[in-house]
Amino acid sequence: MNYKNLGTPHKTDSLALYNCDCMELLKQTPDNYYDICVVDPPYGINRDGGETGKNWKVYEKKGWDTKPPSEEYFIELFRVSKNQVIWGANYFTEHLPASMGWIMWDKGQKLTMSDGELAFTSFERALRIKVLNRCTIGEKGGNLHPTQKPVKLYDWIFENYAEKGMKVLDTHLGSMSSVIAAINAGMHITGCELDEDYYNDGIERVTRHLDQGVFQFSENPTPASCDMTDKDISDYQYDLLPSLNQTNGKA
Repeated sequence: MNYKNLGTPHKTDSLALYNCDCMELLKQTPDNYYDICVVDPPYGINRDGGETGKNWKVYEKKGWDTKPPSEEYFIELFRVSKNQVIWGANYFTEHLPASMGWIMWDKGQKLTMSDGELAFTSFERALRIKVLNRCTIGEKGGNLHPTQKPVKLYDWIFENYAEKGMKVLDTHLGSMSSVIAAINAGMHITGCELDEDYYNDGIERVTRHLDQGVFQFSENPTPASCDMTDKDISDYQYDLLPSLNQTNGKA
């Protein structure tokens, strides 16, 4: 897809990443062009930086999380994609159809914040709970974004809700965890990030991943990433619905 007037993207054979407003990109996109969109838009809960809690990294207050996306955003998102995974969907229910296929990310630890996050999916499948410790977010170099999600969470989404070679869209790239997971899965991803600082840091992260060939998680996450024991940090994952897995396939 050749977009116009969006600036020069960071582009390879498998990705095209723009520093632009997602609405400008969406409006140029043909109907059903993307096989799946996996997005994490602002929730409107002021989680965009400035936190000073114990052992938590302090991010610059950016002001992008003062309100959720408009109805027009969701109309365009559904128009350009065949299927959708939308994080924070409990904040956008007025814009979403009924679906049985929601996802819960259980962060696998007790927090002063929420124990997990919810995502709407357009797939008519059983609800799934993915347990993945939040501390797997950190890679060497630390976290880049106040609402950063683990690459392994996106790895799991692409494994269960997409296929190799599909075209993916992410309208709010943030730290670009979705991009790294799409590369891992052999998919073609297009995305945009409006904030120039996040965009540049994310491009550096993706470039480092491409240069290394293998994504490396930090062996010793810093207190800025989390304040957990070695047992908590271990990559424990399990499916809370094994019987449904046996009857309904991967997802």
